[in-house]
Amino acid sequence: MADYFDELGCEPIAPEQAQSHQLLLMVRFLQQNGFFADDLNTDQLPPPASKALVAALPERQVAADDERCAICIKPNDPDGDNEAFLVLPCGHDFHKSCIVPWLEKTNSCPLCRHEMKTDDEGYEEQKKFRERAARREQELEELHNSMYG
Repeated sequence: MADYFDELGCEPIAPEQAQSHQLLLMVRFLQQNGFFADDLNTDQLPPPASKALVAALPERQVAADDERCAICIKPNDPDGDNEAFLVLPCGHDFHKSCIVPWLEKTNSCPLCRHEMKTDDEGYEEQKKFRERAARREQELEELHNSMYG
């Protein structure tokens, strides 16, 4: 039979590390139970979309079967002098004059809230941290479900 610590892939805690380990366990407990804010900048609005991303968005012309732009709700006339649409990474498209001011204020699609890359490194780090935390939570849930059905 395998040793307990070998099976878990860890080492027993040395007596001189016991106090710091207990502090880490206490901090983890407090954080998991909502005593610390997960996001210290909860009042901060999302930053604008990356200028390079906005400049690189593909354009397309109005087609006969196009619906209205979801922002301005103007009817599209393929035979008229309509402006081009910009296509977001999520696949939604809007008039260029409608979506560019939106993306200068926030980094998400106005329809589906798909978040785009920003030039704000701190926000990008927070986004990665939230994604990793959600992935860990999902893996833990899958592990629990595989053990207990």
